[in-house]
Amino acid sequence: MSVSLRLSRGGSKKRPYYKIVVANSRAPRDGAFLEQVGTYNPLLGKEDENRVRLVEDRVRYWLGVGAQPTDRVARILDKAGIKERAATNNPNKAVPGKKAKERAEERAEKAAAAAEAAAAPVEASAE
Repeated sequence: MSVSLRLSRGGSKKRPYYKIVVANSRAPRDGAFLEQVGTYNPLLGKEDENRVRLVEDRVRYWLGVGAQPTDRVARILDKAGIKERAATNNPNKAVPGKKAKERAEERAEKAAAAAEAAAAPVEASAE
């Protein structure tokens, strides 16, 4: 059985509250879990001490026996100093997609045509 450290959503509509749980990776997100090892309240400020609460010794135990944290939980654990997370780099993040490039080219062509049309009557009337 593969075990993961992940978030289980609670709270009401538009007011999320998460439990950090150890669960079978195939179990539903809010379904059965093996152990609750912390909480996460995203509505609190980033500097608030109650935003993330962890039971460190249990988290370390589960990591020691092979539990894999999800990306969000890995970020939380890195911030808490429990598990080092390698920073990811996506160099293509800022590169526009194929359709966005096509739209930009069309706009540039229209702007060039409009500039030529605006310049042509000015030259003809000057003569």
